[in-house]
Order: sequence, then structure tokens, then C-alpha cells
Amino acid sequence: MGSLTKVANTDELQDGSMKKVSLEGKEILLAKSGGNFYAADNRCPHFNGDLSRGTLSGTVVTCPLHHSQFDLRDGRVVRWTDFTGFKLSAVKLFKGPKPLVMYQVKVEGNGIFIAVKDG
Repeated sequence: MGSLTKVANTDELQDGSMKKVSLEGKEILLAKSGGNFYAADNRCPHFNGDLSRGTLSGTVVTCPLHHSQFDLRDGRVVRWTDFTGFKLSAVKLFKGPKPLVMYQVKVEGNGIFIAVKDG
């Protein structure tokens, strides 16, 4: 695993909410759903949208820019985009679906910790 870094307290997030935290110069999306905490890159891997400004439904976060959806349990793409027609064809030439980079989360007491890779 790597070292653990505290990024927030458990009382900072209500169930069904998310927030952006900073860790080693990276923007991390921290979310709580069903009593579980999840951490992922905050920027959408497709067009760099700020996921903390998107929506959360269960464990699925939706990008505010092009409505890609990702499952925070494993980072997989649920829906790539809601673009259609020419716009979709053009986007396919430059960007394809990519999963979110996920981080391991550990809760100890009131602290939320994220695993940081060594090296």
C-alpha cells in the first residue's frame, strides 16, 4: 500500500455528499455514499471536469462538463458521455472512455485517510 495521509474528518461529509481535498498537489474527490467513503482523482479523465461540482447518485458521480458517469466503488466508466451525433463522432477521434484513478480509503476514529503510493 503506501503511507496514509489524513484528508478530512468523518463529520465533514453527509451521506450522499462529496468534496474536493488537496493531497500532494493533486485534487482528490472525497465522497460518502451508503455510509462508505470513496476517494478518486477529482478531475474527469476525459475533459478535465471538476467532479466535485458534478452530482452523486448512490456511488455514481456525474461529470458536470459532458455527463460522463463513474462508479466510485472501482472507478469504472458507467456512461462515457451524453453527446450524440456529430459532437459524439468528433469527440471519439480525440478522447475515449477512461476509468477514474481511485485511492484506498481508511477510516480511523473520526479521521479519513487516503493511501499514497510510495516513490
